[in-house]
Amino acid sequence: MFSSATKVKGQGVGSAYAELVQLLKKHFADDIDVQINKLGRSDISHYHTVDFRFYLSTFLPQRGRKIGYVHFLPETLNGSLKIPQPFRWIFFHYLIAFYKRMDQLVVVNPSFIKDLMRYGIREDKITYIPNFVSKESFFELSKKEKIELRKKKGISESKFVIVGTGQIQERKGVADFIKLARRLPKIQFIWVGGFSFGKITDGYSELKKVVDNPPVNLSFPGIVERGKMNEFYNLADVFLLPSFNELFPMSVLEAFSCGVPVVLRDLELYNSIIAGYYLPASDVDEMKVSIEKLAEDEEKLKKLHEKAVKASKKYSEDYLAQVWYSFYKKQTEMVKR
Repeated sequence: MFSSATKVKGQGVGSAYAELVQLLKKHFADDIDVQINKLGRSDISHYHTVDFRFYLSTFLPQRGRKIGYVHFLPETLNGSLKIPQPFRWIFFHYLIAFYKRMDQLVVVNPSFIKDLMRYGIREDKITYIPNFVSKESFFELSKKEKIELRKKKGISESKFVIVGTGQIQERKGVADFIKLARRLPKIQFIWVGGFSFGKITDGYSELKKVVDNPPVNLSFPGIVERGKMNEFYNLADVFLLPSFNELFPMSVLEAFSCGVPVVLRDLELYNSIIAGYYLPASDVDEMKVSIEKLAEDEEKLKKLHEKAVKASKKYSEDYLAQVWYSFYKKQTEMVKR
C-alpha cells in the first residue's frame, strides 16, 4: 500500500484507504502481507494517492502489478481547490499520466469508467469496486443511547437535526447547507468537517466568514477524528449532502451504516450505485421541502430509515472483503504469467 491520505484529516480518500487496510488485516492476515509505504519486492503495489515519489517508484523493478485507486478525476476537483494556471493544467496532466502508469485502475463508481476511457485508458484496465464501511466503526445506537448522546451534546430530544459532513468547500454544497439553515430556523443544522487544505480551498473567504459567525441553529464542530464520527451520525434525524460532484462519498455509506435517512442532491452519478436508497432533491428549494416533510411525517422518515439499513447491507464489509480478495488474487496470478 502506498498512501499519504491520512496526513490530511477530514477527507474521504483517507477514510476509504483506512477501511481497506483494516479489512485486509482483519479478514486475510494469514494470506495477505500488507506493508505500508515500503519499497521492496511485492506481488502488488496499490497506490491510493498520487504523490510524485509514488509515481517515481513505479519505474523501479519488482513492483509487481501496479494498482491505482481512482478517488478523483480532474473534473471532480473543480469547486474543491483553487489551483492557479499553469499549475492546474500541469497537475491535471500529471494525474492522468499517473493513472496511465498503472496496470489496473479501481474506480468506486462505474460511471467514471467512460470518463477514464476518454483520457485514453482502455476499459479492460479498469475495475469497479464500490466503497464500504465497517459496522464496527459505524453503527446505529439504541433510542436510549441517542437520548443520552443528545443530552451530552446539549441538543433537545425533540429537536429535528440535520447533519452534513465533509470538507468545507464549494463542491460539497456547503453554501446551500448554510442557506437551508437560515431558511429553516427551527431545525438544528450541524456540518462536521473543516478546511482540510486551508486557504487554497475553493470558496474559502466567504465560507470562513459563516463558519466564524454562523446562524444560531447552525454549528461547525470542525474536523472530527474518525473514531468519534459515529456520534455525530447518531445525532441526526436526517443526513444531508448537497454536494455538486462526487465519486462515491464515504460519508453517505457511514450514514447508511448508522441507519440515518439520507437526502442528496439529485446527481446522475448516484444512479448506478445507490438509487432507491435516498431521497433526491435538485436544489435548495426542493431540499427545504423534503426536510420539512420528513420533519412532519414520522412514517416517511421511518421508510427512509429502512432504505438506509438495506443500503448498508448491500455495501457490507463482509461482501466487499471477498470482492477485494478475488481482485487481488487475479492480479497476483497475472504477475506469475
